[in-house]
Amino acid sequence: MGATAVQPGVWGVLATPFSRDGSALDEESLDREVRWYVERGVTGLTALGVFGEAASLTAAERRRVVEIVAAARGSLPVVIGVTSLDTAGAIAEIRNFADVAGDGLAAAMVQINSSNPGELVPHLEGINRSTGVSIVLQDYPAISGVRITPADLVMAVEWLSSVVAVKSESSPSPAAMAVLASGLQVPVFGGLGGTCLLDELSLGAAGAMTGFSVPEGLVEVVAAFRSGGYEAARAAWLPYLPLVNFEFQQGIALAIRKESLRLRGVLAGATVRAPAKPLPDALRGLLATHLAQTPHGDEILVSA
Repeated sequence: MGATAVQPGVWGVLATPFSRDGSALDEESLDREVRWYVERGVTGLTALGVFGEAASLTAAERRRVVEIVAAARGSLPVVIGVTSLDTAGAIAEIRNFADVAGDGLAAAMVQINSSNPGELVPHLEGINRSTGVSIVLQDYPAISGVRITPADLVMAVEWLSSVVAVKSESSPSPAAMAVLASGLQVPVFGGLGGTCLLDELSLGAAGAMTGFSVPEGLVEVVAAFRSGGYEAARAAWLPYLPLVNFEFQQGIALAIRKESLRLRGVLAGATVRAPAKPLPDALRGLLATHLAQTPHGDEILVSA
Protein backbone atom coordinates (compact mmCIF):
# COMPACT_ATOMS: atom_id res chain seq x y z
CA MET A 1 0.00 0.00 0.00
CA GLY A 2 1.01 3.61 -0.56
CA ALA A 3 3.42 2.68 -3.35
CA THR A 4 1.76 4.97 -5.91
CA ALA A 5 3.54 8.31 -6.12
CA VAL A 6 1.97 11.62 -5.15
CA GLN A 7 3.01 13.46 -8.28
CA PRO A 8 3.03 17.24 -8.78
CA GLY A 9 -0.03 18.68 -10.50
CA VAL A 10 -3.70 19.06 -9.60
CA TRP A 11 -5.36 16.67 -7.17
CA GLY A 12 -9.11 17.12 -7.23
CA VAL A 13 -10.79 16.95 -3.84
CA LEU A 14 -14.07 15.09 -4.10
CA ALA A 15 -17.32 16.25 -2.58
CA THR A 16 -19.43 13.57 -0.92
CA PRO A 17 -22.95 13.80 -2.39
CA PHE A 18 -25.97 12.96 -0.26
CA SER A 19 -29.64 12.21 -0.81
CA ARG A 20 -31.97 15.22 -0.66
CA ASP A 21 -32.57 14.83 3.09
CA GLY A 22 -28.91 14.09 3.80
CA SER A 23 -29.59 10.69 5.32
CA ALA A 24 -27.70 8.58 2.78
CA LEU A 25 -24.90 8.70 0.25
CA ASP A 26 -25.83 9.52 -3.33
CA GLU A 27 -23.73 6.77 -4.85
CA GLU A 28 -24.70 7.49 -8.44
CA SER A 29 -23.58 11.13 -8.15
CA LEU A 30 -20.31 10.12 -6.51
CA ASP A 31 -19.53 7.67 -9.31
CA ARG A 32 -20.33 10.36 -11.88
CA GLU A 33 -18.18 12.92 -10.03
CA VAL A 34 -15.14 10.64 -10.02
CA ARG A 35 -15.46 9.92 -13.74
CA TRP A 36 -15.99 13.64 -14.42
CA TYR A 37 -12.72 14.47 -12.66
CA VAL A 38 -10.91 11.78 -14.64
CA GLU A 39 -12.12 13.41 -17.87
CA ARG A 40 -10.80 16.79 -16.75
CA GLY A 41 -7.19 15.69 -16.69
CA VAL A 42 -6.37 15.94 -13.02
CA THR A 43 -3.24 14.25 -11.68
CA GLY A 44 -5.04 12.43 -8.90
CA LEU A 45 -8.03 12.43 -6.57
CA THR A 46 -8.50 13.11 -2.89
CA ALA A 47 -11.49 11.53 -1.13
CA LEU A 48 -12.79 12.00 2.42
CA GLY A 49 -11.11 15.36 2.83
CA VAL A 50 -12.64 18.37 4.57
CA PHE A 51 -14.56 19.16 1.36
CA GLY A 52 -15.73 15.54 1.39
CA GLU A 53 -17.38 16.10 4.80
CA ALA A 54 -15.61 13.02 6.11
CA ALA A 55 -16.17 14.04 9.73
CA SER A 56 -19.94 13.74 9.25
CA LEU A 57 -19.79 10.24 7.73
CA THR A 58 -20.12 6.93 9.56
CA ALA A 59 -17.32 4.40 9.27
CA ALA A 60 -19.49 2.33 6.91
CA GLU A 61 -20.14 5.37 4.72
CA ARG A 62 -16.44 6.21 4.54
CA ARG A 63 -15.64 2.68 3.47
CA ARG A 64 -18.35 2.80 0.82
CA VAL A 65 -17.05 6.11 -0.53
CA VAL A 66 -13.61 4.57 -0.98
CA GLU A 67 -15.11 1.52 -2.72
CA ILE A 68 -16.92 3.72 -5.23
CA VAL A 69 -13.90 5.93 -5.85
CA ALA A 70 -11.62 2.93 -6.32
CA ALA A 71 -14.00 1.43 -8.87
CA ALA A 72 -14.45 4.62 -10.91
CA ARG A 73 -10.99 6.23 -10.75
CA GLY A 74 -9.59 4.67 -13.91
CA SER A 75 -5.81 4.88 -13.61
CA LEU A 76 -5.74 7.91 -11.32
CA PRO A 77 -4.03 7.58 -7.93
CA VAL A 78 -6.07 8.44 -4.84
CA VAL A 79 -5.30 10.05 -1.48
CA ILE A 80 -7.79 9.22 1.29
CA GLY A 81 -8.38 11.65 4.14
CA VAL A 82 -8.25 10.80 7.84
CA THR A 83 -10.16 12.90 10.36
CA SER A 84 -8.87 11.58 13.71
CA LEU A 85 -6.11 13.52 15.44
CA ASP A 86 -5.03 10.66 17.72
CA THR A 87 -2.84 7.78 16.60
CA ALA A 88 -5.22 4.92 17.39
CA GLY A 89 -8.14 6.66 15.74
CA ALA A 90 -6.17 7.43 12.57
CA ILE A 91 -4.99 3.81 12.35
CA ALA A 92 -8.57 2.57 12.72
CA GLU A 93 -9.77 4.87 9.94
CA ILE A 94 -7.08 3.69 7.55
CA ARG A 95 -7.71 0.03 8.33
CA ASN A 96 -11.40 0.63 7.64
CA PHE A 97 -10.73 1.53 4.01
CA ALA A 98 -7.30 0.12 3.16
CA ASP A 99 -8.49 -3.25 1.90
CA VAL A 100 -11.00 -1.70 -0.53
CA ALA A 101 -8.84 1.18 -1.74
CA GLY A 102 -7.01 -0.94 -4.29
CA ASP A 103 -3.60 -0.44 -5.84
CA GLY A 104 -4.36 3.20 -6.65
CA LEU A 105 -3.97 4.24 -3.02
CA ALA A 106 -1.17 6.80 -2.98
CA ALA A 107 -1.37 7.85 0.67
CA ALA A 108 -3.58 8.70 3.61
CA MET A 109 -3.95 12.41 4.31
CA VAL A 110 -3.32 12.92 8.02
CA GLN A 111 -3.75 16.19 9.85
CA ILE A 112 -1.06 17.64 12.08
CA ASN A 113 -1.98 16.93 15.69
CA SER A 114 0.81 18.72 17.57
CA SER A 115 2.90 21.85 17.19
CA ASN A 116 5.83 19.95 18.69
CA PRO A 117 7.89 17.91 16.19
CA GLY A 118 8.90 15.61 19.03
CA GLU A 119 5.24 14.61 19.45
CA LEU A 120 4.21 14.76 15.80
CA VAL A 121 6.95 12.45 14.51
CA PRO A 122 6.10 9.38 16.67
CA HIS A 123 2.41 9.90 15.89
CA LEU A 124 3.06 9.68 12.15
CA GLU A 125 5.59 6.88 12.52
CA GLY A 126 3.04 4.88 14.48
CA ILE A 127 0.40 5.32 11.79
CA ASN A 128 2.74 4.24 9.01
CA ARG A 129 4.20 1.34 10.97
CA SER A 130 0.76 -0.05 11.80
CA THR A 131 -0.85 0.40 8.37
CA GLY A 132 1.99 0.39 5.84
CA VAL A 133 0.36 3.41 4.15
CA SER A 134 2.33 6.50 3.16
CA ILE A 135 1.22 9.89 4.47
CA VAL A 136 0.26 13.24 2.98
CA LEU A 137 0.64 15.58 5.93
CA GLN A 138 -2.09 18.21 6.05
CA ASP A 139 -1.42 21.50 7.82
CA TYR A 140 -4.90 23.03 8.22
CA PRO A 141 -5.11 24.76 11.61
CA ALA A 142 -8.58 26.17 10.91
CA ILE A 143 -9.87 22.57 11.01
CA SER A 144 -7.42 20.79 13.33
CA GLY A 145 -7.03 23.62 15.82
CA VAL A 146 -3.28 22.95 15.81
CA ARG A 147 -0.81 25.53 14.57
CA ILE A 148 2.80 24.57 13.84
CA THR A 149 5.49 26.89 12.53
CA PRO A 150 6.67 26.15 8.99
CA ALA A 151 10.20 25.64 10.31
CA ASP A 152 9.03 23.01 12.81
CA LEU A 153 6.98 21.32 10.10
CA VAL A 154 10.09 21.08 7.93
CA MET A 155 12.01 19.61 10.86
CA ALA A 156 9.34 16.96 11.47
CA VAL A 157 9.08 15.89 7.82
CA GLU A 158 12.86 15.64 7.50
CA TRP A 159 12.76 12.88 10.12
CA LEU A 160 10.06 10.89 8.34
CA SER A 161 10.42 8.74 5.24
CA SER A 162 6.70 7.91 5.42
CA VAL A 163 5.58 11.47 4.54
CA VAL A 164 5.47 11.67 0.74
CA ALA A 165 3.82 15.10 0.39
CA VAL A 166 2.56 18.05 2.41
CA LYS A 167 -0.71 19.91 1.91
CA SER A 168 -0.20 23.43 3.21
CA GLU A 169 -3.37 25.26 4.27
CA SER A 170 -2.18 27.52 7.04
CA SER A 171 -2.54 31.27 6.80
CA PRO A 172 -0.79 33.31 5.53
CA SER A 173 -0.37 30.64 2.89
CA PRO A 174 2.34 32.23 0.70
CA ALA A 175 4.60 32.82 3.70
CA ALA A 176 4.26 29.19 4.79
CA MET A 177 4.75 27.91 1.24
CA ALA A 178 8.00 29.87 0.88
CA VAL A 179 9.50 28.02 3.86
CA LEU A 180 8.05 24.58 3.11
CA ALA A 181 8.80 24.41 -0.60
CA SER A 182 12.39 25.56 -0.14
CA GLY A 183 13.03 23.35 2.89
CA LEU A 184 11.43 20.03 1.91
CA GLN A 185 12.35 17.34 -0.59
CA VAL A 186 8.73 16.14 -0.95
CA PRO A 187 6.11 17.99 -3.02
CA VAL A 188 4.09 20.67 -1.25
CA PHE A 189 0.56 21.40 -2.46
CA GLY A 190 -1.59 24.43 -1.86
CA GLY A 191 -5.27 24.21 -0.98
CA LEU A 192 -7.73 26.76 0.39
CA GLY A 193 -9.87 26.68 -2.73
CA GLY A 194 -7.05 27.98 -4.91
CA THR A 195 -7.23 31.45 -3.33
CA CYS A 196 -3.42 31.75 -3.22
CA LEU A 197 -2.57 29.40 -6.09
CA LEU A 198 -0.62 31.84 -8.23
CA ASP A 199 1.53 32.98 -5.31
CA GLU A 200 2.02 29.39 -4.11
CA LEU A 201 3.23 28.26 -7.53
CA SER A 202 5.60 31.23 -7.69
CA LEU A 203 7.06 30.17 -4.34
CA GLY A 204 7.64 26.53 -5.28
CA ALA A 205 4.34 24.70 -4.79
CA ALA A 206 4.05 21.40 -6.65
CA GLY A 207 0.46 22.20 -7.58
CA ALA A 208 -2.96 22.28 -5.97
CA MET A 209 -4.99 19.82 -3.92
CA THR A 210 -8.34 21.48 -3.50
CA GLY A 211 -12.06 21.31 -4.23
CA PHE A 212 -12.56 24.27 -6.58
CA SER A 213 -15.61 23.44 -8.68
CA VAL A 214 -13.94 24.23 -12.01
CA PRO A 215 -10.88 21.98 -11.83
CA GLU A 216 -10.15 22.70 -15.47
CA GLY A 217 -9.01 26.13 -14.31
CA LEU A 218 -6.59 24.62 -11.82
CA VAL A 219 -5.20 22.31 -14.50
CA GLU A 220 -4.85 25.21 -16.94
CA VAL A 221 -3.03 27.52 -14.55
CA VAL A 222 -0.59 24.84 -13.34
CA ALA A 223 0.18 23.88 -16.95
CA ALA A 224 0.58 27.54 -17.88
CA PHE A 225 2.99 28.13 -15.01
CA ARG A 226 5.10 25.17 -16.08
CA SER A 227 5.30 26.32 -19.68
CA GLY A 228 5.31 30.10 -19.36
CA GLY A 229 5.92 31.05 -15.74
CA TYR A 230 4.11 33.67 -13.71
CA GLU A 231 2.74 35.84 -16.51
CA ALA A 232 1.23 32.90 -18.39
CA ALA A 233 -0.27 31.47 -15.21
CA ARG A 234 -1.68 34.87 -14.21
CA ALA A 235 -3.40 35.28 -17.56
CA ALA A 236 -4.87 31.77 -17.30
CA TRP A 237 -6.11 32.27 -13.73
CA LEU A 238 -7.67 35.74 -13.95
CA PRO A 239 -11.00 34.63 -15.51
CA TYR A 240 -11.61 32.24 -12.60
CA LEU A 241 -10.77 34.54 -9.70
CA PRO A 242 -14.26 36.00 -9.05
CA LEU A 243 -15.62 32.46 -8.66
CA VAL A 244 -12.61 31.38 -6.57
CA ASN A 245 -13.25 34.28 -4.21
CA PHE A 246 -17.01 33.67 -4.13
CA GLU A 247 -16.65 29.95 -3.37
CA PHE A 248 -14.28 30.50 -0.46
CA GLN A 249 -16.78 32.03 1.96
CA GLN A 250 -16.34 30.92 5.55
CA GLY A 251 -19.12 28.67 6.77
CA ILE A 252 -20.86 28.16 3.43
CA ALA A 253 -17.96 27.22 1.13
CA LEU A 254 -18.98 23.56 1.04
CA ALA A 255 -22.55 24.39 0.09
CA ILE A 256 -21.42 26.82 -2.61
CA ARG A 257 -19.12 24.29 -4.22
CA LYS A 258 -21.71 21.55 -4.10
CA GLU A 259 -24.22 23.85 -5.76
CA SER A 260 -21.61 24.70 -8.40
CA LEU A 261 -21.21 20.99 -9.11
CA ARG A 262 -24.98 20.61 -9.28
CA LEU A 263 -25.19 23.46 -11.77
CA ARG A 264 -22.52 21.75 -13.83
CA GLY A 265 -24.59 18.56 -13.92
CA VAL A 266 -22.13 16.58 -11.81
CA LEU A 267 -24.16 16.14 -8.63
CA ALA A 268 -27.90 15.53 -8.47
CA GLY A 269 -28.19 17.70 -5.35
CA ALA A 270 -26.22 20.08 -3.16
CA THR A 271 -27.23 18.88 0.31
CA VAL A 272 -24.65 19.30 3.07
CA ARG A 273 -24.64 17.72 6.51
CA ALA A 274 -24.34 19.63 9.78
CA PRO A 275 -22.23 21.34 10.95
CA ALA A 276 -21.88 22.64 7.38
CA LYS A 277 -24.42 25.36 6.57
CA PRO A 278 -26.71 25.33 3.54
CA LEU A 279 -26.39 27.87 0.76
CA PRO A 280 -28.53 31.00 1.34
CA ASP A 281 -31.13 31.30 -1.39
CA ALA A 282 -30.13 34.91 -2.02
CA LEU A 283 -26.74 33.76 -3.34
CA ARG A 284 -27.92 31.15 -5.86
CA GLY A 285 -28.37 33.51 -8.79
CA LEU A 286 -25.05 35.22 -8.15
CA LEU A 287 -23.26 31.89 -8.02
CA ALA A 288 -24.73 30.93 -11.39
CA THR A 289 -23.58 34.29 -12.79
CA HIS A 290 -20.01 33.80 -11.54
CA LEU A 291 -19.91 30.25 -12.90
CA ALA A 292 -21.26 31.32 -16.28
CA GLN A 293 -18.49 33.91 -16.61
CA THR A 294 -15.68 31.35 -16.37
CA PRO A 295 -14.16 29.94 -19.56
CA HIS A 296 -16.26 26.81 -18.98
CA GLY A 297 -19.51 28.62 -18.18
CA ASP A 298 -21.25 27.19 -21.21
CA GLU A 299 -21.16 23.78 -19.51
CA ILE A 300 -23.81 24.72 -16.95
CA LEU A 301 -26.38 22.00 -17.51
CA VAL A 302 -28.94 22.78 -14.81
CA SER A 303 -30.85 26.01 -14.41
CA ALA A 304 -30.35 27.99 -11.20
